[in-house]
Amino acid sequence: MKKLIGKISKIAVPTIAGLFLFAGIASAHVTVKPNVSAPGAWETYTIKIPVEKEVPTTKVTLKIPNGVEFEQYQPTPDWKVTTKKDSSGKVTIITWEATGEGIQPGQFQQFNFVAKNPDKEGTAAWDAFQYYKDGSIVEWTGDEKSDTPHSITNITTSNANVTQPAAHSHQADEKVSTEKPAAKTKDSTAFTLSIVALVLAILAFVNSARKKK
Repeated sequence: MKKLIGKISKIAVPTIAGLFLFAGIASAHVTVKPNVSAPGAWETYTIKIPVEKEVPTTKVTLKIPNGVEFEQYQPTPDWKVTTKKDSSGKVTIITWEATGEGIQPGQFQQFNFVAKNPDKEGTAAWDAFQYYKDGSIVEWTGDEKSDTPHSITNITTSNANVTQPAAHSHQADEKVSTEKPAAKTKDSTAFTLSIVALVLAILAFVNSARKKK
């Protein structure tokens, strides 16, 4: 019995580990949350920046989608924030630049800002540019099928969990967070993949044993 368990472990463990590694790599994108919000709402958005290389991230630039009105940002220690405006005075680009060591390999950073959504339903595509210390730049501007997709927020009233339009001063208290449900979904997916991998490993071992007979 011990030999059987040992042989199954040799097959299953590497398979499961590979699946977890793949899931981690696939989800390591620059994202802007929430991905659903209400028309006309004053929303508190969060941009999350993971480091995918072995060098630090030192700067992140985010383009404000058409129709979205940037209002203010939350200060973060060791990061300088600058904005670029168009001829009408509206903020079109916001940049976070490290004054210290930046985001190190194996880490991520989050920045919060407030913006007003368009009054009509639609989508807001968040183009982001991630700058590394070695001079390389990752452009998170592709569609959902690309290797470097941009985040999209659906502006709609059809979802009961979206933040409804509210006075700006009360937005922080009234905002409904969507981060925890997303995390639970990811954990559930990883667990399901591990179970599937274990079952496949056992079937492969049994099949191999039968051939030897």
